[in-house]
Amino acid sequence: MTSSKSYSLATLSRIPLSKYSFGVGDRFAHQARPQLKACMMAATHGVEIVPVWNKSNREHLIIGSEPSSVRAAAETAVRELGWKKSFHVDADHVTLQTVDRFLNACDFYTIDVAEAIGKPVAQSEVDAFIHRHPELLERIDLPAVGSPLQLTRGTLARIVGKYLFATKQAGQIYRHIAEAKGASSFVTEVSMDETDSPQTPAELLVILAALADQEIPLQTVAPKFTGRFNKGVDYVGDTAQFDREFRSDLAVIAHAISAYGLPAELKLSVHSGSDKFSIYPLIHRALRETGAGIHVKTAGTTWLEELIGLAEAGGDGLALAKEIYSEAFAHRDELCAPYAAVIDIDPARLPQPEQVDRWNSEQYANALRHNQKCPEYNSSFRQLLHVGYKIAAKMGDRYLGMLEACESSISRNVIANLYDRHIVPIFLGAERAAGSTK
Repeated sequence: MTSSKSYSLATLSRIPLSKYSFGVGDRFAHQARPQLKACMMAATHGVEIVPVWNKSNREHLIIGSEPSSVRAAAETAVRELGWKKSFHVDADHVTLQTVDRFLNACDFYTIDVAEAIGKPVAQSEVDAFIHRHPELLERIDLPAVGSPLQLTRGTLARIVGKYLFATKQAGQIYRHIAEAKGASSFVTEVSMDETDSPQTPAELLVILAALADQEIPLQTVAPKFTGRFNKGVDYVGDTAQFDREFRSDLAVIAHAISAYGLPAELKLSVHSGSDKFSIYPLIHRALRETGAGIHVKTAGTTWLEELIGLAEAGGDGLALAKEIYSEAFAHRDELCAPYAAVIDIDPARLPQPEQVDRWNSEQYANALRHNQKCPEYNSSFRQLLHVGYKIAAKMGDRYLGMLEACESSISRNVIANLYDRHIVPIFLGAERAAGSTK
């Protein structure tokens, strides 16, 4: 395959990202130590997983925090636990309008251009792209895809027209960060997952070619996959189809690294990857068989483990957890509206606050903990509390003080959640699960 441009992005300055990285949300900046401990447990099995503490602008606004708090919590955990490997702090889902507040604290930038997908560009720009990339009209054999990619000019023009504006915007944001920080000081991810339609292998290849044109030393890319990646609950969709798409995307990335000189560590990113238990074995097998890396974001499940830990602590901790649910129930429409596309709550399945008030610690924890084999588990209850962290944020020091009072109970749950339910099935596999916290 030939291209009209010589690429050397692999030589551009950047912080190299390790093969396996794990994005961990910590909305109230109190769980960095147990999160890091889970990564350290994986290291005892010879698997290096780099923690990436991620927090979006929306979460900062809701909680009233600053990116510097995430950096401070991460650095404290690293220092106190003696972690000698790398770690990162992610400016999650930033745009040109929101990125500046993250420049001092972050060294990982998830550039979100999903809203720019489909915005028009001039026909002359489409034609120029196709002229630069005649190789995209040639037959491209990618065994994992199942059949060769063979784009017609019309199909290629349609894909370019859909994604070119978004990739140009990604380039603009990347250059803004690089000018402010220096290109050698951060990791770049481009996210296109928060959109309506999954990207096909052909679309992903065109996107990567366009991002290479923008001279972005891309290290992870987050496409949208088929199926629903709802917040804090299992994957909903055809797992066999996900497996095909995931493997196809791995093949496309490997091809694009070779074809466009993208960094060798470029890898897939799975967003809202928390608790997608049914696809973890598929991801693990694909990584093992291909040798590919991955970045997984676990979003807000740590916040839910805080609530479980409060409930299991009993006393004032359980009372506060019940109060948070009562307030979330009362304000459910307001809380759910921003997350409507990524939650599926059955109102009939939400228990009345009066009922929850009668629960003991075990009943509350069983309803919230994501154990689908437990008859008391309630996914609607879980999803409402997942988006209900605004209630805890409004409590301010009262909530934070209870986190500290119940630290041992919370830490136990945070570690078990990340290690047993996420790290083991994704990165280690069932055959290497010895040393589990269970």
